[in-house]
Amino acid sequence: GETNWVAAMATTACELHHAFEAYHWTGFYQHSQNRVSNAPELVIGPYQGHLGCLRIPLTKGVCGAAAREQRTVVVKNVCDFPGYISCASSTLSEIVVPVMSPDKTLLAVLDIDSDCPAAFDEVDDEHLTRLCVWLGQQFGG
Repeated sequence: GETNWVAAMATTACELHHAFEAYHWTGFYQHSQNRVSNAPELVIGPYQGHLGCLRIPLTKGVCGAAAREQRTVVVKNVCDFPGYISCASSTLSEIVVPVMSPDKTLLAVLDIDSDCPAAFDEVDDEHLTRLCVWLGQQFGG
């Protein structure tokens, strides 16, 4: 199997993006520390789709919530999510899954946006979470 973390994220984003018609932005944000403020943040990683937000503070948006709470966040209507960050005005729903190392260190989040309302459900949550657990086990140590 692949041993490079960036290659694994890029391949995962590409395969997911092209496998599901409702996925309009599919990619990873890697956990990092801001070089100026030293605050934790998410930095754009490999993705498929339109231009994404480059940096997201852990205090903002769906990605920040998933990273901060270390749990999957499913948003059926982004207009209902307090503090939602709009990278594309066409996005209607979103799922964000944390990628954690075996010692529970946040590595990244997998972010998937859809232009369809309520595009994600418990089946997506279950399978994407399993995928991200596997990625965390493979690349988290």
